Amino acid sequence: MKAARSILDRAGLVPKKSFGQHFLNRTTIVDFIARACVSDMEIGKARVLELGAGLGVLTTALALRAKSVVAIERDRDLIHVLARELEAFIAQGVLQVVEGDAQVQDTRARLGPFEASSPRVLCGNLPYQITGSLIERAVRYADDVERVVFMVQLEVADRLAAKPGSKIYGALSVFTQAAFRVEKLYNVSPGCFYPPPDVTSAVVMFTPLRPRRADETPTFRALVKSAFCMRRKKLRNAWSGVASAEAIAHAAMRSGISLDARGETLSVDQFAAMARALDSRTP
Repeated sequence: MKAARSILDRAGLVPKKSFGQHFLNRTTIVDFIARACVSDMEIGKARVLELGAGLGVLTTALALRAKSVVAIERDRDLIHVLARELEAFIAQGVLQVVEGDAQVQDTRARLGPFEASSPRVLCGNLPYQITGSLIERAVRYADDVERVVFMVQLEVADRLAAKPGSKIYGALSVFTQAAFRVEKLYNVSPGCFYPPPDVTSAVVMFTPLRPRRADETPTFRALVKSAFCMRRKKLRNAWSGVASAEAIAHAAMRSGISLDARGETLSVDQFAAMARALDSRTP
């Protein structure tokens, strides 16, 4: 694997702080992520959409295993680097490099239609500034993928996998776990990147739940956001703006939820039950 610094030096580039660029630079980690994305049984079959190709280090490992890879990169300077470094894969038709913002890509179109023999995978080393936005998009497209593999800050990974009752369990945990089974696979030290970040990272895998534990309806979103907006508030007060006191009380009784509890104690299924109870009430 070519070292990230040598690739940048050859191109006359330096990492851009404004883009939050920290390039993977450790072969063992790259191989681990590539195998998490495309198992040995899926070699030559899986279709991968990579968010943020960077210098193409992970892209290369993915292209060696997948049927096809679409790599999104918003840094125009790196598009030229990718075209040069990955020329062989592009010529073979295995790889397509797309200049653009991963936050606005049509994920469904990029991954292509469902094929039973060709699993679809979403992956990426997510910049801190847009991690929340990209996770939200992954949740939106959960029905279109077989798995999602992201590199995120360790703190975010812990929140994603947090259980009810813990101090780090919050809206991000609920929204993600409503659509996915979340697994934290591997911690990644700062030394595995160039330049090294100030924090430890982690590889997380999302496996879609079919059916989802909860449909992300406006009511569900309002309940979750209100419950965690002010964590110390009891649900009776936190949900006062979602519906009338009478409607909230009736829905809570039907759902077996105490309004004297706090949002951090509710499971995804309880939020879902409360949303269904509110949405099914007679106007």
